[in-house]
Amino acid sequence: MPMFPLGSVLLPGAILPLHVFEDRYRVLVRDCLQAEEPEFGVVLISRGSEVGGGEQRSSVGTVARMLQVAELDNGRFAVVCVGTRRIRVNAWLPDDPYPLADVDDWPDESDDAGRSTSDELDRAVAALRSRVRRACALATELGDSVMDATDDISGDPLSASYQLSMLAPIGPADQHALLAAVGAAARLVLLDDVMNDVEAQLEFRLRSVDELPLDDSGTAE
Repeated sequence: MPMFPLGSVLLPGAILPLHVFEDRYRVLVRDCLQAEEPEFGVVLISRGSEVGGGEQRSSVGTVARMLQVAELDNGRFAVVCVGTRRIRVNAWLPDDPYPLADVDDWPDESDDAGRSTSDELDRAVAALRSRVRRACALATELGDSVMDATDDISGDPLSASYQLSMLAPIGPADQHALLAAVGAAARLVLLDDVMNDVEAQLEFRLRSVDELPLDDSGTAE
């Protein structure tokens, strides 16, 4: 499968806009447009840069399906994709001319081997929805750029686990760990644990801002 390593994580259901300007990825876009399914895999770069090659790549990713493609000046592309399903990389193939990998679909376990009931998952989603919304509100108050967490969350626990992982104000490493969770229940448990650190950090930052001395105009110095 054609692959597009990035410094960010694409989760199933998420929208991914791309500005494609490297020669190798221009070829990838053209090849995908000629394929029966206009899609490619996205994995997180664990070390290195998005530009130039030579990066270290993670082995769990998401298939991105192209929704809109516009060719720009000088052969560049503006592409809008959506994450559709999770994949696992079996082996990386030679980059010829763009990254390629042998991959398998990796569906989520539906109920994590029956350890969680539907009611338990629904309660976990409801609790995390409140925590994520509060964290996003705190992050916004601190001037951080976060996603709008006020939209409705899916009633399906699997979809909800990905939505909440997408909305939470967390970094790529945490998002990748959530993507790699075996199923919805494990993902919700992990996100609950991650939110403990997120809330503590946001509250510490908020207290620090409140304790800053004010200048003559009433603005924190």
